[in-house]
Amino acid sequence: MNDNFNCPFCGSSFPLIDDTYRYNVVSFDSINRGFHATEQTDALKVEMFKCPTCKETIARTLGIGSKYRGVVTNIYPKSLAKQFPDFIPQQIREDYEEAYSIVNLSPKASATLSRRALQGMIRDFHGIKKSRLVDEIDALEEIVTIPEKTVLDSIRNIGNVGAHTEKDINVILEIKPGEAENLLKVIEFFMNSWYIARHNVEVLFGKVNDTKQRLNEDKKKLK
Repeated sequence: MNDNFNCPFCGSSFPLIDDTYRYNVVSFDSINRGFHATEQTDALKVEMFKCPTCKETIARTLGIGSKYRGVVTNIYPKSLAKQFPDFIPQQIREDYEEAYSIVNLSPKASATLSRRALQGMIRDFHGIKKSRLVDEIDALEEIVTIPEKTVLDSIRNIGNVGAHTEKDINVILEIKPGEAENLLKVIEFFMNSWYIARHNVEVLFGKVNDTKQRLNEDKKKLK
């Protein structure tokens, strides 16, 4: 495999090579005879990822075949949600983590929680509180870029599919697990570009200001 994997524990990205990625496939016919190296119909692909940075081992199963296809079960950790620092409000982190925990079980519900996490971030980080999320996103027009505003509105629209029933109850709109996961990756992007970027700037500026303060104190000692 040539793809990279992002560690949910430390956030580092690493290539999927023999030292970091192993898998085997088990089916009903092989379950009492050990793992087979070839993929079979209606089987489970057991995957393990070894992070070279934090040394954690991530484990999950992936369904194969007509009945199991697309069924992903995270063994450790329970979801691939990243661990964000506690200077991001707890409610936002909980919505994000819960959305990730059900991204394969209920993509619609996951998308709804992503929408809720987005609204929480807009209200907390930017201090914009209106009766409708669409109005809150419109208020960001001079703050975010056009692509950012467009994707924020897309999250709102996709999240609405899970939050609201269509007028025609016979109309069923489905969200795929991969599509719901993409929403979560955008939530991660804004957590990084808003909260973590601000925190990093505050830390950096603080260090520079501390240096100035130290130099001023050193000057006084020389007098």
